Amino acid sequence: MTKKLPHIAFLGIGLMGTPMTRNLLNAGFPMTVWNRTASKCEPFASEATVADTPADAVRSADVVITMLENSDVVEQVLVASGALEALKPGALLIDMSSVQPSLARRHAALAAEKDAGYVDAPVSGGTLGAQEARLSIMAGGSEEDISRARPVLEVLGKCTRIGPVGAGQLAKLANQAIVGITIGAVSEALLLAAKGGADPAAVREALMGGFAGSRILELHGQRMIDRDFAPGAPARIQLKDLRMILDEARAEGLTLPLSQQVHNEYLSLVANGHSDADHSGLLLELEHINGTRLGATGPGPKE
Repeated sequence: MTKKLPHIAFLGIGLMGTPMTRNLLNAGFPMTVWNRTASKCEPFASEATVADTPADAVRSADVVITMLENSDVVEQVLVASGALEALKPGALLIDMSSVQPSLARRHAALAAEKDAGYVDAPVSGGTLGAQEARLSIMAGGSEEDISRARPVLEVLGKCTRIGPVGAGQLAKLANQAIVGITIGAVSEALLLAAKGGADPAAVREALMGGFAGSRILELHGQRMIDRDFAPGAPARIQLKDLRMILDEARAEGLTLPLSQQVHNEYLSLVANGHSDADHSGLLLELEHINGTRLGATGPGPKE
């Protein structure tokens, strides 16, 4: 006899939530969806129930997934809007947003009061990873709760248990520190090479085969050359993550000078009107500082 799949409530149908919902529906999960901008749920209206409120969405769900923009929105949806209070006993709450580890621990405690499980499971891989169901999922929680979450999460990508509640968020902060700093390094390297007369596309190709090769150089280096800054991960989100990195570092008595410098660069990028550019658009801030443009001295970028 075929085992019945759990009913999933998915809160947050945005850049990431949309392809994730599609993959879960394709896998056969019965679903209820909710989003602050209700029109974003319309593509799924024939396959899933569209809820009017977060509390309505979660009331009968076995598994609740949140994929929301920041800690304030997660707090608003789960606590102020009553979703946590509406959880049924035995439900499992999986927060796939990027929030402070301390907030994950607090929400886990509130879920426990409702006899519900909790996993913090932030992701890396961007919209492409979400579309292709190959997200890297960093999970924090008990072994029991993560075992319950795994059949759902593995539809979306590869799930790794990092440790107890909050550990997933710590891993995401580590990921975002590496991502932000590496985007800055790739931006500087390509601009330096182009300013000296080298073809940045050829430089990227050569570096990809050496020790400097990385996923950031491969994907975001190409974005910089193509000047394709349509948001996969918006700069404002990278800035938010860098703020959380520095907040967590201060709480632990650490100084992270590279993260601080890259934070300042993203702060300027956003202040200069590029909050919705992809985070690879940090190149734009570097060009602004130097009064030059990648590719201006050699083969021009594809427009």
